[in-house]
Amino acid sequence: MVLTSRKKKTLRQDAHHLKPVVMIGSKGLSETVVNELDIALEAHELIKVKINDHDRDAIKAMIPEICLQTRAEHVQTMGHTVTIWRKVHKKS
Repeated sequence: MVLTSRKKKTLRQDAHHLKPVVMIGSKGLSETVVNELDIALEAHELIKVKINDHDRDAIKAMIPEICLQTRAEHVQTMGHTVTIWRKVHKKS
């Protein structure tokens, strides 16, 4: 699903008060981190992720990989913090 600019704006507003729930450290995007991202997205839909890397290009390169592996949409990046969203399909 591609997010419209209106939906992204709404998600940015909703994410404003959120704190990062997952931190990506020096080992990068490991399988464990991807599992934690999946759990957090399943629980919250909208999350912030803190990337502890001082290289802006490395952070930019990691964002599409995060979205690909978690099936999430990129909402916004501010410094080292990335906001992502994935629709949760409720089980009946």
